[in-house]
Amino acid sequence: MNKTKSNLSILLPVMLCFFVMGFVDLVGIASNFVKQDLGLADSQANIFPSLVFFWFLIFSVPTGLLMNKIGRRKTVLLSIAVTVVSLLIPIFAESFIVMLISFSLLGIGNTLMQTSLNPLISTIIKGDRLASTLTFGQFVKAIASFLAPIIALWGATGALPLFGLGWRVLFPIYTVIAVIAILWLGATNIEEEKIDAHVSGFGECFALLRNPFILLCFLAIMCHVGIDVGTNTTAPKILQERLGFTLDDAAFATSLYFIFRTIGCLTGSIILQKLSTRKFMFISVGLMLLSMIGMLAFSSRIVIYVSIALVGYGNSNVFSMAFSEALIAVPDKKNEVSGLMIMGLFGGTLFPLAMGYASDAVGSQAGAVAVMLIGVIFLIGYAIKLKK
Repeated sequence: MNKTKSNLSILLPVMLCFFVMGFVDLVGIASNFVKQDLGLADSQANIFPSLVFFWFLIFSVPTGLLMNKIGRRKTVLLSIAVTVVSLLIPIFAESFIVMLISFSLLGIGNTLMQTSLNPLISTIIKGDRLASTLTFGQFVKAIASFLAPIIALWGATGALPLFGLGWRVLFPIYTVIAVIAILWLGATNIEEEKIDAHVSGFGECFALLRNPFILLCFLAIMCHVGIDVGTNTTAPKILQERLGFTLDDAAFATSLYFIFRTIGCLTGSIILQKLSTRKFMFISVGLMLLSMIGMLAFSSRIVIYVSIALVGYGNSNVFSMAFSEALIAVPDKKNEVSGLMIMGLFGGTLFPLAMGYASDAVGSQAGAVAVMLIGVIFLIGYAIKLKK
């Protein structure tokens, strides 16, 4: 009983850190408000989510080296400190350069956190309970994701008239939560095992791409993150374009996406106990394909809402399935595989940029959806390659 209570007292502040990890998804709705405030084109506004995920390419492997020097808990604390700075900046000003700096720091902080927080969980929870605990952490993260557009909307409509910040009220609220996370985790003693494992370098990670299946897993994760960030950013724009919604009304689309992604995280671990990864991957990408068709070809509010829900649920477990399949494929190179798969989050940079240029080129969000459709088609091919 005492051990359970001890584990819980350690686990609670760590779960709050998962909530802070979800702050990165505010970039979707924030980029839409910044676009409106500064009069930006789609290609310009989509630089913001692209910039956030660019840093996964640069910092994922160095973070592994850092963890070996200062430990996992201190690395998580550093990641939250960087996140706090990123959240403080937009409180005082809103310009293109200011938001670029803010979102860059948000991306760097999230890279540090994504790389260090999951290993920290493995220090606390062992054995069969680890997978379910990590899944619950993703659920907590998703709560922060779908709350972000709701809080931004409250600020924009005057329901939260804090310091006259409008939609930017989101930043001080999340700053307070992040500071609480730093103080709570900082006061929590976590005994970490000594890490003697070899930490991957860039050359070792990229050498694994010579393995065709590892390359497929890497590209699958790039497509997953690209579709995730792309839907987060594009869904409100579709409602504005086709139904004449204001941005305040259209912000609900982002919350709807994250609600169904949250449901997917909760149910995915249960379903995967009964179905093979290949079968569930086919179900997931099938839902995503229906979603892309709905967002590409229809202007009905109900169809668009259903499409957003389908891609939210379908895309919720693609990362965990591709990540685990890669580890299984090369069990003696887990460090290298892990570093490489985290680098795959760089897809969150490429897709929004391509989507912004595509939508500007055709004068419609159909261009952005077409880019995501390419990603879904690749994931269908990836599902075919999985072992039965």
